[in-house]
Amino acid sequence: MTSLCTGVLAGAIGTAIMDAALYARYRRDGGTTGFFGWETSESAKSWQDASTPGQVGRRLVSTLTGRDLPDSAARTTVNAVHWATGLSWGVAYAIVGRGRRGPWAAVGGPLLGLSAFASGYAILPAMELYGPIWSYDKQTLKKDLSVHVVFGTSTVLAATIFGRAITRRAARRKLGARGA
Repeated sequence: MTSLCTGVLAGAIGTAIMDAALYARYRRDGGTTGFFGWETSESAKSWQDASTPGQVGRRLVSTLTGRDLPDSAARTTVNAVHWATGLSWGVAYAIVGRGRRGPWAAVGGPLLGLSAFASGYAILPAMELYGPIWSYDKQTLKKDLSVHVVFGTSTVLAATIFGRAITRRAARRKLGARGA
């Protein structure tokens, strides 16, 4: 349960930091939508406007239920899948990387980011939502990889901080129980 909670919190922080980096890039490139509207995908008014996470969610619901979601579900689906993906990577790291210290903590973040990046370029082309990785130019891949490394690093850092705090608290409780 501790790993689950740590992972959810760490994944949320990593996703928020990744989104802040993406938003800064969006604004630097001339975007004008405010942060809240951008973060909540206010432009996704139909499936035609929905980004890749929304398309993944739409496909998943359609496959499981045999029904297509209405256009009105596009915005919610984009957000739900985007955040669920970030949280699930956080949970995966909290379970696999739990208690790791030293060099692992230093490389764990970039490795988590690289794993998230690579899985997208493996799964999404199979779903015909992305082209194969070799169809993208180096600059596009570099930008995508860099923001995933930001995600992984901030997620691992958050998981490490939360994990240590939880361990210290548990040790204090155990020590307190012995003294009673």
